[in-house]
Amino acid sequence: MAEQKHEHGKMDISEQEKTFNGFVRWSVWGAAISIGVLIFLALANS
Repeated sequence: MAEQKHEHGKMDISEQEKTFNGFVRWSVWGAAISIGVLIFLALANS
């Protein structure tokens, strides 16, 4: 069996970083919109 030498920090993670950044961006937008809707509903029902 051939030995594979893994070197920590050598893998290209640019695609994972782009995916994670997109996830964080959509999560922040979703949270902001949800908070805005809740504030609107609170003001409209008072």
